[in-house]
Order: sequence, then C-alpha cells, then structure tokens
Amino acid sequence: MKNSIVIKVFLVLPIILFADYILMVIIGCGTCLFGFGNDFYCGPYCIFGEIILGISALFFGYLMYPEIVQLFKILKNATSTEKQKSL
Repeated sequence: MKNSIVIKVFLVLPIILFADYILMVIIGCGTCLFGFGNDFYCGPYCIFGEIILGISALFFGYLMYPEIVQLFKILKNATSTEKQKSL
C-alpha cells in the first residue's frame, strides 16, 4: 500500500504536472500565433492556467484519496503501546 503512495507521488504527480506544462505551452504558442497581445497573457491566460492546475490538483487528490483513507484506517485500528492517563 505504501509503495503505491510513493509511486503516485514520485511518478504520477510529475507526469500530471508535465502534461499541464505541455498544455500551457501549446496554448501559449497558439495564442501567439493568432496574435493575442500582452493583455491576454496577463488576464485570461493566467486564469486558464490556474483552472488547469486546480483541476490537476483535484484529479491527484481523487487518485490519492483511497490510499490515504486506507492508511488512516490502519493507524486508527492499531493497538496502543502506552496506557492513556485518565483526566
């Protein structure tokens, strides 16, 4: 289980971020080709980049959610080695 978390963090996350980078490069080159000015890059392009990164973060969270829930379930059901003091 922990191996899948490590694989997702060190392999899947960089792939997602690289895909975001490539997508933003393609959009930037396309808008430059069509003659959009500097105002476009300071406004809609930045907003579009934030949306893409937000969607990627949600997707990565969706991929990691079952692993994290399972990890906390194991920790929650573990036996304690120390006795708890009552208040």
